[in-house]
Amino acid sequence: MPHVSFQSMRLQSGFSYLWLLMLVALMGLGLSVVGDVHVTLVKREREKELLAIGRQFQTAIRRYHDHRPGGTPPQYPPSLDELLLDSRAPGTLRHLRKIYVDPMTGEPQWGLIKKGNRVIGVHSLSGAAVLKQSGFEPGQESLAGKEKYSEWHFVVSMEPEAPPSAVQPDTMGDKNGGSPEKDQ
Repeated sequence: MPHVSFQSMRLQSGFSYLWLLMLVALMGLGLSVVGDVHVTLVKREREKELLAIGRQFQTAIRRYHDHRPGGTPPQYPPSLDELLLDSRAPGTLRHLRKIYVDPMTGEPQWGLIKKGNRVIGVHSLSGAAVLKQSGFEPGQESLAGKEKYSEWHFVVSMEPEAPPSAVQPDTMGDKNGGSPEKDQ
């Protein structure tokens, strides 16, 4: 059996201890990076949810405005609660199923954007910094470049919506009337 001195065993155990400390430090660094990535992913998902809910509010406010029972002039709702049950209509008419929770604050409170005493839009009450800066869907381009979620205003356009125009496919020069199939 080879002879191992006490001095060499002590050096080896010190070296192993240093490797273990470095491994723990690297694991901690890796976990902090994973934690940051996770927080960013969660925030991006909440942003997507906020955009979808904002669109729901816009649609509900537009529907309320466009619904004119008995030929009454178009008007915007006096409150968000009016979107849940339109008091102007006989029977039950709901433009919105529920007042959604703001995904950025976790609360069902929204900042109201008003024209006079009528609600024309909503915004989040969160002052947190925005991640998404571009690439918004049509109708939400005005959100680009904002710094805080409270600056993301989901407002109904004050201009009347144009009816969709009938688009005719361009079939000039196509023997098959626009069909992608070739002559046999």
